[in-house]
This record gives sequence, C-alpha cells and structure tokens, in this order.
Amino acid sequence: MVTENLNQVRENIKAACEAAGRDPKEVTLIAVSKTKPVHMLQEAYDAGARVFGENKVQEITDKYPQLPKDIQWHMIGHLQRNKVKYIVDKVALIHSVDSLRLAQTIEQEAAKHDVCVPILLEVNVAQEETKFGLKTEEVLPLVESIAKFPHIKIQGLMTIAPYVQNPEENRPIFRQLKKLSVDIAAKNINNVTMSVLSMGMTGDYQVAVQEGATMVRVGTGIFGERDYSKQAQDK
Repeated sequence: MVTENLNQVRENIKAACEAAGRDPKEVTLIAVSKTKPVHMLQEAYDAGARVFGENKVQEITDKYPQLPKDIQWHMIGHLQRNKVKYIVDKVALIHSVDSLRLAQTIEQEAAKHDVCVPILLEVNVAQEETKFGLKTEEVLPLVESIAKFPHIKIQGLMTIAPYVQNPEENRPIFRQLKKLSVDIAAKNINNVTMSVLSMGMTGDYQVAVQEGATMVRVGTGIFGERDYSKQAQDK
C-alpha cells in the first residue's frame, strides 16, 4: 500500500508541476511518518523515499537508529526548547521555528555540537488560534534577529494551512506565503536564502505546488490514517 500511495503522490506532484510550468525536481516530497511503525517507513524507503517528517522529538530519536543513515529527518511539529538538544545533530531541517527564544536555544545547542542547523520560520498565515506560528508582520523582524546567529541558517518559510474540504480555499494562503518569501529574499539579508517554501499537506499539496511550494508534507496520502492513541507515549 505504501509503495503504491507514494508513487501516486509523486505522479500528482508531477502533474501539478506541469500545470504550473515547473520542474518536478524543484519539489521535495516529505513523507510524514508520525505515529507510523518503522516497518512502514522502511517500505517507503525501499520505494525511494529519503526525506521523512516527524512531529515529535521522541519519534525521531526512536526511529533514527533503526533506519538507514542516508535518511533526512525533518522536524515539522511544534518544538519545545527543552527537547532541542535531542535532535539538533540529527535533523536536516527544522520547519517550526516561531520565536526568538526557540532560535536562541537551537543556536546554543548547535554550538555545543559544532553544527549549523537549517531552519524555516513557521507562519500562521490564516491566523488560526489553534495553531502555532508567527503573524505575517512578525516574520521579517524575527528573520533579521536570527540571521545574526552563526549556527543557524534560515532557509525559508513554512505554513500549516487550514483543514478544508476544497483545497482551492487554501490557494490564497499559499500565495501569501510565497509573496512573503519573495519580499524577504529581496532584502538580501546575510545568512538568509528563502529558497524553501514548505506548504501543502495530503489534502492540498497539489494546489501548494502550483503556488510555489518547494516542500510538501504528505502523511495520510502515503501511510494511511494515523492512530493518534500512540501519541500518548510522548507526553
């Protein structure tokens, strides 16, 4: 099932790129494997997946030693400052930085491990009260502050769009994030690239690709529905 789903998602991304006049190589598919057992991740790996996204630090630290070393792990969920030290040397990208305090902790832990950590700033474009993330007007000031940190590299922006029945409803959200990234890139701030736009999930990733996503985070579309009862282990 996982292999077939993965191939279908790839085809959908390819079609969305063609519709937008984009090269499919510009889009990285992140297999969101939260709550999924290692054998399912291994099946996705065997089918060519190399980038996996997790919401919980505990799941990254549990799965990391059990799977091939050429996997890129992405932290896509809300990151607590006291958990940063467990993953700072294991993840290829942190998608969910939404405060200066969190960035300061990442900087401190990265310095201890002598690594430079690529991050995205999480933007709550839709301003949903139940979601983490910055307001759009808060992003540039935070970019300018974090850009000074020697062990962090700001690579772009991330958003979690609202859950909608019709993915077209999220097109303005994705368009707004793209515009914000272009505006920030135009300022040519040192240590800031804005090369990554992480947006789009199982329900709306094709629309996100059409609007410029360079990373899409697909979980249910690859692995099927999740068993949220397992999350209780990570409290």
